[in-house]
Amino acid sequence: MKRNALTFQKKLLSYFILFTAVIFTVLWLLQTVFLQQFYDGMIIQNTVSAADSIVSQFGSDRIADYIDEISRENSIVVYVTDTEGNLLYSSDEFRKLQGKHNEREDRGEKAFKGDRLQYRELPENFGTFLQMLRTSEDGTAELRTDDLYAYGKYITFCGEDAVLYLGAVLGAVGSAARIIRTQLLWVTLLSVAVGFVLAWFLSRSFAKPIAQLNEKAHKLGDHQQDLPFTEGFCSELDDLNGTLNKTAEKLKQNRDFQNEFLANVSHDLRTPLTMIKGYAEMIRDISREDEQQCAADVAVIVEESDRLTALVNEILEYSELQMTDKEPVAEQVDLSEIVTSVTDSFENLYAKDGFRFVRSIAEGLQISGNASRLQRAVYNLLDNAVRHAGEDKWIGVTINSDGQTAAVEISDHGSGIAPEEIERIWEKYYTNRQRRGKGVSGLGLAIVKQTVTMQGGRCEVTSEPDKGSTFRILLPIST
Repeated sequence: MKRNALTFQKKLLSYFILFTAVIFTVLWLLQTVFLQQFYDGMIIQNTVSAADSIVSQFGSDRIADYIDEISRENSIVVYVTDTEGNLLYSSDEFRKLQGKHNEREDRGEKAFKGDRLQYRELPENFGTFLQMLRTSEDGTAELRTDDLYAYGKYITFCGEDAVLYLGAVLGAVGSAARIIRTQLLWVTLLSVAVGFVLAWFLSRSFAKPIAQLNEKAHKLGDHQQDLPFTEGFCSELDDLNGTLNKTAEKLKQNRDFQNEFLANVSHDLRTPLTMIKGYAEMIRDISREDEQQCAADVAVIVEESDRLTALVNEILEYSELQMTDKEPVAEQVDLSEIVTSVTDSFENLYAKDGFRFVRSIAEGLQISGNASRLQRAVYNLLDNAVRHAGEDKWIGVTINSDGQTAAVEISDHGSGIAPEEIERIWEKYYTNRQRRGKGVSGLGLAIVKQTVTMQGGRCEVTSEPDKGSTFRILLPIST
């Protein structure tokens, strides 16, 4: 597989540089190549808009001042003539009134009279413009050359037909464009330099947390847990760091579980394997000729094989519970039916050995849970009771409810549990260490607690030495 040699920081830096280059290329095109076209378009648009504004103000007693203001603001010349081309009024951006206006009312218009600066002469192209206006169908005309744009229309002025003419200079952006180019060159050089420095710092800021996460991901399997990471850069990277931390914690738990598994189960596995091997060798070397002794030795091998199978099954079941990240699939189950079914199985198996199973099972208790796992939990409690039953071999099985919680109680008349062991009885492997030979792997009660906890319940135990014990699981009733 071909490996891309560019790092994240270099790629991000190159993208910033490319972005800057594109932005300034577009800016140069707009400010140099297309500036004149944009300028001419705006001049034409402003001229037409100015003409419409002047026409809308005819009838005002301040029309002359308004024309002067429009001319000054838009840098255009304005002429008002009669239909024969005789000048009535003119204004440009330098026009100033020097006298007072003599007013007369004539259809709401104001006559332009008084002491003024000398009127500006009509432009040379006015005759051509006037001819175009006369042949126009809509009463407007425009004339454009390389240097000039003229626009006008017929108007009513002082009760008579007149002509409004507005002229604007085109192509006047040349000197301004040279200034803009010079300024833009310096702005570009300065902006590129500043942009490169900012891009370098930004790319470094982006790359630093990603590099930290990359290093943390590479070392998830190591014992280093507190690798540095600077939070706050962005929420996505913070979430990713949190995910890596959870993954590291789970890996640590798995590693601890593996170490504990090897430390605690190695002896339990070695013992039945050693006995199986030893009795097999005895059959081969000593008792194969003695049919009665051989049968006894084979019975020991079968018993130890069953013990080994049970041990492995419990270890695998507990490992599955420890490794799962999801809650078991919940469904409506009849807890009374589950307990009755498991109790029937034990009674059929152990009745021949003198065990008595005394029941008090309320019928029809429905809960939300996983039927197979609940069945396994009840099985483990009954198996524990059988293994620790007293001389009377009495086992009590009770189910009752307070309307909100279903309680399953498994009791025996055995030797009981010492007070100091009550708090630790649900721990994995604890039973096997403290009551050697009584259980299989020491995982039975740990499996019960893990199963019940995952289904929203809790476990309890009460016991008196030499009188027996009662193990209780409490589960919420479905509503």
